[in-house]
Amino acid sequence: MHSDVGSSATRKDTIVDKTTSLHDAIAKYVRPGMTIALEGFGHLVPVAAAHEIIRQRIQGLTLARMSGELFIDQLLAGECLDKIIISFMGNSSAGSLQEVRRRVEKQYPRSLEIEEYSHGGLVARYLAGASKLPFMPTKSYRGSDMVVGHEGIREVIDPFTGESFYAVAPLNPDVSIIHAQRADRHGNVQAWGILGMQQEVAFAGRKVIVTVEEIVDDEVIRSDPNRTIVPATIVDAVVEVPWGSFPSSVQGYYSRDDAFIRQWAELARDHDQIVEWLDTNIHATASYAEWVALQEPQRWRELAVTPQYSQPVNYGSR
Repeated sequence: MHSDVGSSATRKDTIVDKTTSLHDAIAKYVRPGMTIALEGFGHLVPVAAAHEIIRQRIQGLTLARMSGELFIDQLLAGECLDKIIISFMGNSSAGSLQEVRRRVEKQYPRSLEIEEYSHGGLVARYLAGASKLPFMPTKSYRGSDMVVGHEGIREVIDPFTGESFYAVAPLNPDVSIIHAQRADRHGNVQAWGILGMQQEVAFAGRKVIVTVEEIVDDEVIRSDPNRTIVPATIVDAVVEVPWGSFPSSVQGYYSRDDAFIRQWAELARDHDQIVEWLDTNIHATASYAEWVALQEPQRWRELAVTPQYSQPVNYGSR
């Protein structure tokens, strides 16, 4: 019979180190024609992962995302997307996503398929996917014309009350990609601030890639276990990518670059300008880290945040 010390040592030896490069994570798990989720609501947006998909010229993808983000314009101009599953379309506070508009309104340079839901509807799809349920009921479509001709929203009857309402099918992306503040080398992910659907999207995905601002020692994660939103057991790859959400923000690390977002809104009015931007900033760089290093240091200083730490909690026990 093994001693406690020996058993502990054996368990520790079997823990898998899932750290890898962004290039290798995308190359291994993202394939042409897949459905991928790139989620993060308000902050923690996985921009670096989107850039790497463009850099590797992966095509024929369906993108699932709750809200608009300028990297959708970039993925489209990089000819990575055939379809978008989405519940809000726009470039933050800077107006439209111009590349999306061109493809929907003018089919230029080619058409784009959009499957639209309300926020509540797409949340319900992720919840059903994460829970491994065949559908998720919702009352949010009552009185809405969004249900007309929508194959993804079906009217159903409550078997207990006979009441009529609606249901949506589960969404289980082939690959779910999220960004967070930190993780350990095994893939235990911690995040704070607005969490959106990060946890549900991870549990819904068939494969899970997590990018983080920093990979920390195991002891850091163990010291604050309630902040862990995604356990290592469902994570396939974890990648350290500082500034990985830029120009979006990461709570406690950096602010959103509103100037960059407004500049993009103007640049994106011309398809050829987006293609030129991709050639210069993505295809001409070997990695996201290289692109970050090319930026003026002043930009990062301007986006710095003032530290504001939460109070420690007592996890003591007998």
